[in-house]
Amino acid sequence: MPLKALFFIFFLFILQQTFSQRNYDSYNRLGITGGLTLFDINTSDLITKQGIGVAGGFTTRGSFRGNFDLIYGISFYNSKIGVQGSFLTDTQDINYTIQAAQLNFFGSFNIIKHHLSLELGPILNINGKMKLDNDRYENYIVDGYSFLRAQDIEDISQINFHVAGGITAGLESFRLSALYQYGVTNMLQKLNEKGLENKDFEGHSSTITIAAVVYF
Repeated sequence: MPLKALFFIFFLFILQQTFSQRNYDSYNRLGITGGLTLFDINTSDLITKQGIGVAGGFTTRGSFRGNFDLIYGISFYNSKIGVQGSFLTDTQDINYTIQAAQLNFFGSFNIIKHHLSLELGPILNINGKMKLDNDRYENYIVDGYSFLRAQDIEDISQINFHVAGGITAGLESFRLSALYQYGVTNMLQKLNEKGLENKDFEGHSSTITIAAVVYF
């Protein structure tokens, strides 16, 4: 993951913490979140299998106006995905890991204030490579291609934008959340710079996160 981009995310998070403390004193809570992710890539160029990963981070919820809150946060994702590949007669769902940091800014509509709300907003996603979990599969050929190896598709785009929506429910100091995020940008765009198989790759991330949030 680009080090400068990671520092940039931390800097923005500190700024928003200061801003929220100064402007939303009526209700402003810092929380820690953690949970499971279901990650996949919506693409017709690869045969993928959804993987289960983990996520955790920090979030701030502050009152804005009426029944609306604003939510800021930084999260760290360890996502998993399988891509089908073959070598001779052996066909496998080859497993990859993508590590990412995300900065989110959500608007929240309170159905029941402090207990039940709907959230919607953008996410800036900074990720590393789609790294093979096991190097023994690096020379497997990705299904649907003649020469494209499993290691050839590791170097994906590292800066992506997502949109997300979900629901949170629980107590004022503890909530459960379900969030879906979709990658607006083409996360396979960087593969096109290599001219692999003379093909234009396109894929958009699809992530479901089930998490718990503890507010202080």
